[in-house]
Amino acid sequence: MKLNKRKIVDGLRLVALPLVPFYALTTAIRNFLFDVKIFHSTKVEATVISVGNLTVGGSGKTPLVVYLTKLMKQREKKVAVLSRGYGRKSTGFLFVSDGNELKTNVEDCGDEIYQTVLECSVPAAVCESRVEGAKQLLAKVEIDTIVLDDAFQHRWLFRDLDILIFEQRFLLEASPLRRTFLPTGLLREDFTSTDRADIIVLNRKFSERKEIPMRLQKYFEAKKVFTARYSAKGFFDIKKKMFYESKEFEGQKSLVISGIANPHSFFKALEQLNVDTENRMVFRDHKFYTPEDIQNIRKQFYAANVHSVITTQKDAVKLIQYKKELDDIDIFYLKIELQFDDEKEFTNEIFKKLSEPKTK
Repeated sequence: MKLNKRKIVDGLRLVALPLVPFYALTTAIRNFLFDVKIFHSTKVEATVISVGNLTVGGSGKTPLVVYLTKLMKQREKKVAVLSRGYGRKSTGFLFVSDGNELKTNVEDCGDEIYQTVLECSVPAAVCESRVEGAKQLLAKVEIDTIVLDDAFQHRWLFRDLDILIFEQRFLLEASPLRRTFLPTGLLREDFTSTDRADIIVLNRKFSERKEIPMRLQKYFEAKKVFTARYSAKGFFDIKKKMFYESKEFEGQKSLVISGIANPHSFFKALEQLNVDTENRMVFRDHKFYTPEDIQNIRKQFYAANVHSVITTQKDAVKLIQYKKELDDIDIFYLKIELQFDDEKEFTNEIFKKLSEPKTK
């Protein structure tokens, strides 16, 4: 009998349900201590922009970080990116890039920050403590702006702008189990925490724009809410470093590899581009590939008799280290960009908020 993975996951969520009140209480107490100024945020000598979410994984934080970093560069800001470096194999502060040269490898710093540096060519670092990370980053490079990746819950570092991003699909999700707190659901904090956000972004990815459900509208109505989507730009050959238009892949039979939190939108994007996604290998989020994984990819590639491997940009920065083992296989990643439905209004709001002094 074939097991239904969704039913198994929902079963595990139910088992973890008794732990939810403890997580919710701990989070509520922590936020209360910040709100009444018993816990204090540390301000550093730079403008700090935080990107975060209320859920775990898959909302589009990294594309938004890339968008904001490029925006700051366009406005001639000396910008750097600071992240925790989720999934990395190192601890403490790690200097990732000085803006010109990478100082470490993807496994030690994490795939998201590595991808961001390759995309933006800016100074970057990772550190569990954003306060310590910001101070050390400021000591190493001359910067005036820091973009924080995944820092909405990390309130120890003062931020001049808090941007909260949601995946539209999560807001529309029917399962009440997924809408509850960790470890049963995906919520890190209650929806009332949207009060701390200066700007909210709804990422519809490759889906049509839909209205926020009535049950959630009260959390968004007093906020500046912007909608954004992913735009597929084409495919990039990770070994030849060449870009190809999407139309060149129409109808092509490929092995699709994904190691991201919510691969649904990735597969949907490929289907919209008329790319054959029948042959898939799905790995866990932040997967670091092993030699055994590479051998399995090779076996699946030749067994399926496909033309190429298509993957995500986040996976590509980890697969490239095996280019010798995969020298006979063409590997491409889908190049996507975050685009706002009203980009001018969004950028105006960003700089308007940054021009308004914010107290701790």
